[in-house]
Amino acid sequence: MRSASTVVARNGYRSSMRSRAALIDRYGRVATDLRVSLTDRCNLRCTYCMPAEGLPWLPGPDLLTDDEVGRLVRIAVEQLGVREIRFTGGEPLLRRGLVGIVAAAAALEPRPRLSLTTNAIGLDRLARPLADAGLDRVNISLDTLDPARFVRLAHRRRLDDTLAGIAAAEAAGLTPIKINTVLMRGVNDDEAVPLLAFALDRGYELRFIEQMPLDAGHTWRRDNMVTAAEILERLGRAYDLLPDPAERGGAPAETWLVAGHVLPDGRPARVGVIASVTQPFCRACDRTRLTADGAVRNCLFSQEETSLRAVMRAGGSDEDLARLWREAMWGKLPGHGINDPAFLQPARPMSAIGG
Repeated sequence: MRSASTVVARNGYRSSMRSRAALIDRYGRVATDLRVSLTDRCNLRCTYCMPAEGLPWLPGPDLLTDDEVGRLVRIAVEQLGVREIRFTGGEPLLRRGLVGIVAAAAALEPRPRLSLTTNAIGLDRLARPLADAGLDRVNISLDTLDPARFVRLAHRRRLDDTLAGIAAAEAAGLTPIKINTVLMRGVNDDEAVPLLAFALDRGYELRFIEQMPLDAGHTWRRDNMVTAAEILERLGRAYDLLPDPAERGGAPAETWLVAGHVLPDGRPARVGVIASVTQPFCRACDRTRLTADGAVRNCLFSQEETSLRAVMRAGGSDEDLARLWREAMWGKLPGHGINDPAFLQPARPMSAIGG
């Protein structure tokens, strides 16, 4: 008997080309979640992402213009079935046209869900304009609550700015606020419980992320990574974690209910762990990625990418771009291969790919 994936592999591409609303790959996964990087620049220098001196940034002419971003987002929504858009970076708040880009996306039909991944520096000024433009919620990176440790981790004295940005996002209604934390062995791995307490006290949803091999210096080592199992063991010493009955779907985080805690809207409090390394979730992946210079990446760890910018600037039509995007997604591999002996880290670091 032929497997479902075999049938898709033989017939799916032809079917997907007939459908104007599908970014399908040969394993039957459909991408409905678009991650859009708006810049490779960042105002922090987090040790797991880039060196203290920074990186060579993309030249200005290589970046998509605001109108080009808007056009590709429109094609994704109107022709390719994308229903959720996350704006990322680098640090997307550094993009001068961010509010206008969000407003243009919010005006699309059908209206996609819109979110932003940010370190929140500057969000105290932009939270209200972004909410008014149509942004629905934010994911905010916060790896420590200790000011001195923040400086050691990010090489910048900006913890107060991040906390002010979080507060502004809450006041502007950009909820539910999700906090993203990367624990590093011997650096901040003692803060799992304090960070969860911080989130629970304020009604935020905390997500711990296993450190991934996406650093610019290619210094990642498996034995330095704090695993999902370790994180849960530490949280379990202080909290009673219960299996989450909600369907996970394509969400990267596996979540647990925190017994005895509820969010301000009455929903049960949850904590999640994104275990990309030890418990890959590639089989349920529903994401497609667009870099700040206009390349489609069908996987965060892909060794290949497809430039839409080149075709667009050469006069390509919307149909040309949609077809190229579908073709790029069709070639997606079954998994990222981190645990394969032959795994190679992508040439681009996380800041240049987009989270």
